[in-house]
Amino acid sequence: MLKWAIILAIVALIAGALGFTGLAGAAAGVAKILFFLFLVGFVLVLLLGGVIFKGASR
Repeated sequence: MLKWAIILAIVALIAGALGFTGLAGAAAGVAKILFFLFLVGFVLVLLLGGVIFKGASR
């Protein structure tokens, strides 16, 4: 998911530099959504992993 967010951010930068503002805005919007979904998933996995490994060490 993070890979797609980075790819879309690069597409948005290139499209913005070439003057395709509509495409750049759309790609940047999708990249933001994917990045925040990745961030939420990452934090969730960290929290759950901490709980599971903390319980397993007892």
